Amino acid sequence: MSNYFRSNVDAMASYVPGEQPPRGTQIIKLNSNENPYPPSPMALAVLRNIDGEWLRRYPEPFGGQFRQAASKVLGVPSDWIIVGNGSDELLNLVIRACTEPGRKVVYPMPTYVLYVTLSQMQAAEVVEIPYSEDYKLPLEELVAANGAVTFIASPNSPSGHVVSINELRKLASQLSGILVIDEAYVDFAAENALDLVKEFENVIVMRTLSKGYSLAGLRLGFGIANPQLLHGLFKVKDSYNIDAIACAVGTAAITDQAYKNACAAKVKASRTQLATDLQKLGFQVWDSQTNFLLVQPPQDNAEYLYQKLKAQNILVRYFPQPRLDNKLRITVGTDEQNQILVETLTHLLRK
Repeated sequence: MSNYFRSNVDAMASYVPGEQPPRGTQIIKLNSNENPYPPSPMALAVLRNIDGEWLRRYPEPFGGQFRQAASKVLGVPSDWIIVGNGSDELLNLVIRACTEPGRKVVYPMPTYVLYVTLSQMQAAEVVEIPYSEDYKLPLEELVAANGAVTFIASPNSPSGHVVSINELRKLASQLSGILVIDEAYVDFAAENALDLVKEFENVIVMRTLSKGYSLAGLRLGFGIANPQLLHGLFKVKDSYNIDAIACAVGTAAITDQAYKNACAAKVKASRTQLATDLQKLGFQVWDSQTNFLLVQPPQDNAEYLYQKLKAQNILVRYFPQPRLDNKLRITVGTDEQNQILVETLTHLLRK
């Protein structure tokens, strides 16, 4: 076959998401960090009452309805908010707008593996700087790398740790390029970095409705930054990137903060209990401010346990890569799901 693709596309690997079994499959799904609870009743009510006229016409191109609602929740002007088809699209917009061959994308590892895929799409130079074993931010190395874009996931996946606001502030003050603070899991954390967008013109904070709002299947995310920074991202976004249904349902969801906070509280309580139960089985469990746990089995048999759990219709995440190939990432499920997981692991570890 002829070579139809750019050389960088030929050379890159595809992003590999967590397994998504067919709907209706009887399975305990703890591999993609989805919220175990349903979306807000307010959001579901909007979905049930979608007007066909909304579908006949093109959507509002900038997600104005959602931006107004998010503005009230966040306490920032609506023109400081950009809406995307999931926060992944917004990560892509930053790289599309700010990088090219010879310009660097920098981030500490291990972290969200989509960063490298998006960077390679634009033939950007990728600089991966390893976290220490205790996940201390390699601040000096990140600054020295001089990235056009620097990504920091906080809370981080797959580790679950947060980078302190003071460390993020130090980093932002020393970078000449853009600092993207990816807060996909912030609804389960103790603090957030939103105030930094008011302090630094080069900071953008990314959020999603996939995790805390139980809308992973809807695809809606948003970024917060000063309007001058967002102006460049608006230039490179798709013309109608937010469909009318996502905008309406997302608006209802972000308005219902009481429901979101109640679900997050349940997840955090379950996270604590699951961590305790796994530690009793001999697992090393990393501190987490997310809706998942990074754990190392007592017998260093992570891949074996992953396969055995899968055979019993329990999905967790296994990463066959350095520093992670002896660990599992386990999404916090309902208390019932977590109990079944622990009982199954107890049986497997006795074999």
